[in-house]
Amino acid sequence: MGKLDTSFRHVRTKDAPILSDIYRPYVEETAISFETEPPSATEFTARIEKIASRYPWIVCECQGQVVGYAYASKHRDRAAYRWCVDVAVYLDQNFHGRGLGRRLYERLISELRELGYVNAFAGIAMPNEKSIGLHKSLGFEEVGTYRTAGYKLGRWHDVSWWQLKLRECVTAPAEPRVKSHERTAE
Repeated sequence: MGKLDTSFRHVRTKDAPILSDIYRPYVEETAISFETEPPSATEFTARIEKIASRYPWIVCECQGQVVGYAYASKHRDRAAYRWCVDVAVYLDQNFHGRGLGRRLYERLISELRELGYVNAFAGIAMPNEKSIGLHKSLGFEEVGTYRTAGYKLGRWHDVSWWQLKLRECVTAPAEPRVKSHERTAE
């Protein structure tokens, strides 16, 4: 397999249709996502506007075509959690196994550190050895399992939770910053 001509950038609302297409098989064919109805491009636009206004959302392009994305989002609603984020990565199924998920996550993690976040959490619907391998390779550590957390595709699935410490915890930490890169609309 030759080297892919790839580039990375922040998401734009005009990416919504392709992101929806990339995500659709995860919803329809797997338990990787616990959603049961694929979100439309309109719903994806709303998600981009909400999430990317505060947190990094990065897309990977291969020869000008978006083939994957990774993003961070709010971990929990309570104020004391504000230094923590949830993270996720999704790739077009034709681009698995080429290191793009790792490269997307590395860029996302770097931005999260720069913004002042302390912890990143990832939930992995089980079984999913590929995702576990990716998260382990990036330094995530398993912190627990929600047993029989979701019912999809005719069976119950556990969700394994993983944590990556982004920076040292300090007394009186500075507030995490809102991302300040280009606007998401285009």
